[in-house]
Amino acid sequence: MATKNQVYIAVIGAGGVGKCFLSQLRSLAARKPSPKLNLCYVSSSYKVLYNEDYTEVSMEGVAESLAASSKAPPALSKVIDYLAGRSRQGDPGRQHQLARCCRPPPRAQRSTTSRRVGAGLPVISTLKDLVETGDKVTKIEGVFSGTMSFLFNSFAPTSGQGGAWSEEVKKAKSLGYTEPDPRDDLNGLDVARKLTILARLVGLPVESPTAFPVQSLIPKELESCGSGDEFLEKLGAFDQQMEETKAKAQKGAGAGGEVTAMGVTGDLLKVVAQIS
Repeated sequence: MATKNQVYIAVIGAGGVGKCFLSQLRSLAARKPSPKLNLCYVSSSYKVLYNEDYTEVSMEGVAESLAASSKAPPALSKVIDYLAGRSRQGDPGRQHQLARCCRPPPRAQRSTTSRRVGAGLPVISTLKDLVETGDKVTKIEGVFSGTMSFLFNSFAPTSGQGGAWSEEVKKAKSLGYTEPDPRDDLNGLDVARKLTILARLVGLPVESPTAFPVQSLIPKELESCGSGDEFLEKLGAFDQQMEETKAKAQKGAGAGGEVTAMGVTGDLLKVVAQIS
């Protein structure tokens, strides 16, 4: 949201990354006085800070103020109305400019490989840009399978127990997250194919996906099943085996709050540059 020389910022989710972002935002606001960055809304899962008249929420000690707040976050629809209200109140004449920013150019270029890694995310184009501008890529890490991401999060959620492995695989298939035969996702070859694409982009002489070691999640006893349906029927017998695998799985931290928040701050700067 923006008015003349002012940008209104809402932080929905002031957890680990959110708190780091708020700290970076305070430093950014001090370094860049124009346009003025106004924090108008901050919320966690259970508490919220905002003023109905859009008076600025102080960035000084905002985490402590949020923790001490007695306000519960309003329903999402009301949050949207509140934030949109500031936009309308601020400068309705700029709405056509925002609409123009969102409209794709008439001759937007397309890449036939852009969705082969990262679905709709610009993974391939970003990697190409890095290589073409002279950067040296030393490591690529990630969760390269949307199917496996869904399964891991439902089978081993950060809170709670999660369902039986066989039931979670069936759920993923019913939701359309797997191939018709789920073994095509569970054998790891889809991830190896994506790694092959990325490796070639950075100049590595990778001939085929078999160059990457993969750990299949298909029990050996079920590799010879005649169909995906037969595989799903028999998978429940191996739920305990997967529970043992889950217990042994290595768990570690992500990139860290500061690093992740830097990405959010970078995105904010891009938005500010567009609307100021």
